[in-house]
Amino acid sequence: MSRIAKTDAPAGSDLEKPTSLDPTDWQAFREAAHRMLDDTIDHIANVRQKPVWQPMPSDTRARFARALPDDPRVLDDVLDDIRTHIFPHATGNLHPLFMGWVHGAGTPVGMVAEMVAAGLNMNCGGRDHVGIEVEKQIALWMAQVLGYPSSASGLFVTGSSMANFLALTIARTEALSQSVRRDGLRKADRQLVAYTSSQAHVCIAQAMELSGIGSANLRTIAVDDAGRMSVEALAVAIAKDRAQGLLPFLVVGTAGTVNTGAIDPLLEISKLAEAENIWFHVDGAIGALAMLSPEMRQLFSGIERSASIALDFHKWGHVPYDAGFLLVRDSDAHKRAFAQPAAYLQRSGRGLAAGETWPCDLGPDLSRGFRALKTWMTIETLGTERMGNAIARTCELARYLAASLARDPRFEVKAPVGLNIVCFGIRGADDGFIRDLVLDLHEQGLAVPSWTTLQGELVVRCAIVNHRTTSEDIDVFLKILTDYLDRYPRA
Repeated sequence: MSRIAKTDAPAGSDLEKPTSLDPTDWQAFREAAHRMLDDTIDHIANVRQKPVWQPMPSDTRARFARALPDDPRVLDDVLDDIRTHIFPHATGNLHPLFMGWVHGAGTPVGMVAEMVAAGLNMNCGGRDHVGIEVEKQIALWMAQVLGYPSSASGLFVTGSSMANFLALTIARTEALSQSVRRDGLRKADRQLVAYTSSQAHVCIAQAMELSGIGSANLRTIAVDDAGRMSVEALAVAIAKDRAQGLLPFLVVGTAGTVNTGAIDPLLEISKLAEAENIWFHVDGAIGALAMLSPEMRQLFSGIERSASIALDFHKWGHVPYDAGFLLVRDSDAHKRAFAQPAAYLQRSGRGLAAGETWPCDLGPDLSRGFRALKTWMTIETLGTERMGNAIARTCELARYLAASLARDPRFEVKAPVGLNIVCFGIRGADDGFIRDLVLDLHEQGLAVPSWTTLQGELVVRCAIVNHRTTSEDIDVFLKILTDYLDRYPRA
């Protein structure tokens, strides 16, 4: 017999209104969901037949500027909105001629994993469930790939911007002791300073700002002609700061710069950092996963000597966004920077509250999605050999594009092709022409390159990341470029 008394609620009262958010007709929901899955698969399978990108019409923008709805809509109508307004106006990074930014292209396998993860709806901040074990599995695999000990700790985050920030936080805590978490930077007896190359991603400076240390205390070190950090200049900068009574605490090497794909001399930097007792972190957002390719591993010599590495599975790993990751050699140092005692986070020897270290001990998030599943499923299904081959192939295609451009006197390759990024200029073209070229190709849906500035000159930048891109696609892109130059005179 129920111990809850039945209420005599008046008809139409709030107590009689439905409160479950599940479908009232599971079979109808199943059929609608299957149709949406089929449509999404068709969208991916037929991506070559679509524009790379296209501007949104006014009715689509208006569709997403409407007032908050009170009443429900039929699911099929909502899904039709996706087909009409979402599918045609996505970023375009699924397309093989999307080369503007280092965006992964995703995989159908990853899409299935996202669907499963959403259905399970696990919070992977902690406690004893399988989501935590899958995340530990990825950390163990990445330790193996990147040459770290099996005791290394790892954490999924939104992306390498956050991973770099967390690494800086760990390095700060190790330099000043755990007391900095309570007392703040004003209690430090010396000013902290960090170092990275002039070609490093802007998120390093942002991490200095967010940490309270300040970007004015980040030294940007000169690079050589290949865009790599000068170790000699780094040593001079460290010595100068020490002589002024400052405390060098962090060196960030880059494994694949965002502008040109250059790889800093990681081995030499690691030796200097070790001699100077400075935390050596590698921003491997673009390049670290190239370690999956045996033929490319030698390019990253020294990465295994670092104290921490940031990487993005959603770039060259093609795991659906978002899937950033931080790997830390010293798991105790990792935990010292973030673990918090709290009554509601107490652990036990058994039950759902079991486990000594939870992901919330390794970063700031208590609420975390099951990012690990799509990464685990991608690796398990495709295998590292196939993934590594896809990465190496994009680098081959970048060299092919650069060589093809070099044979045409109208183009000029502006930087060495260290990985998968090609930067080129157009002889006789001013900055306005370069911008118009890039934006015209975007709006015509033909291709999506981008531009950047190298040594004060605006150049076209192509980052070849997509596992779907072939040499035939590169030939198509070259034809698009030459047709454009034939149509429009250069300024």
